[in-house]
Amino acid sequence: MAALTSEMKEIFSKAPVYPLATASKDGMPNVAPMKSVWLVDDETIWIADNFMKKSLMNMQENPYAAVYVWGPETKGCLQIKGDVEILTSGPDYEKMRAEVRAKSDKYPAKSLIRIRITEVFTCAPGEGAGDRLL
Repeated sequence: MAALTSEMKEIFSKAPVYPLATASKDGMPNVAPMKSVWLVDDETIWIADNFMKKSLMNMQENPYAAVYVWGPETKGCLQIKGDVEILTSGPDYEKMRAEVRAKSDKYPAKSLIRIRITEVFTCAPGEGAGDRLL
């Protein structure tokens, strides 16, 4: 696993939306914007599955994902890759579900996507674009 630095966590905290990239077992890509996203610790991202279809199916077939982190206020750009677990019960799932449902009961919080960070790359333009940071 890879642990985010304090600078990376600052970038993560300022992103307005988190595009989640997945691929089927045959390599068909999918990307979808996510809003219910938490950096739980230096090595773990949680994403609430409220309305996932293709992304969820892809992660069931191929348990890897990438999260793109950028926004006008981030002063940086990261691509974070990791191993995926899909949880539908247990303390972490219940904690996520409570947080989502506290915002609005219109969000079903069907499952918790837990991503264990394995790699981080820069996606800022210029020299070094695409370089592995962790």
